[in-house]
Amino acid sequence: MLCVFDVNETLLDLAALDEFFDGVTGDPAARRDWFDLMIHNALTLTAAGGYRPFGQIAAACLPPIAAARGRTATPEHQRELGERLRTLPAHPEVGDAITRLRAAGFGVVALTNSVSEVAEAQLRNAGLRPLFDAVYSADEAGRLKPAPEPYRLVLRTEQVAPADAVLIAAHGWDITGAAAAGLGTAFVSRDQRFPLPAADAPGLTAVDIDDVATQLIGR
Repeated sequence: MLCVFDVNETLLDLAALDEFFDGVTGDPAARRDWFDLMIHNALTLTAAGGYRPFGQIAAACLPPIAAARGRTATPEHQRELGERLRTLPAHPEVGDAITRLRAAGFGVVALTNSVSEVAEAQLRNAGLRPLFDAVYSADEAGRLKPAPEPYRLVLRTEQVAPADAVLIAAHGWDITGAAAAGLGTAFVSRDQRFPLPAADAPGLTAVDIDDVATQLIGR
């Protein structure tokens, strides 16, 4: 079985950005509003048949979040946000959980909407890169998740049938996209998030990556 991991929020802790958002907007909770706006923009562009690199979307969504709080986000703030995204820490259980999956014979790759250079830097800086057999970017497919092309890119390159792969993510939209492409799914309920209520339920739901590993190995 091939485990295909999403990166941002699923493996890496975006709460590390709260201090930055507090400084820029005066509100650390603005980080979640920014992330949700970024995803909304990415999903809309993708549904409309367009494509824009994920980092550009992330930067573009910072000024309106600051403006809603009476602040101004400068180009320097946008650049700093990009730099901070490269150095996010891993959630504490991630390393040991992935090590357990590998020891149990699972293949392990990452699939992210971030461009390849950023994805590699993120996993390297978080100390996780040696645990992954490969790192895939939706940028290589020219379409952002949850469009089918990024998932198919992984399956084609790894020469794995959809039924022999499971997408592990903390985002309902990612789970839904992977399921539509035929992959198994495992939802991680980070930050009180939940699966899309109008979509089919994920194959399994877990509180963290350690719980995912325990359930997958138990199967």
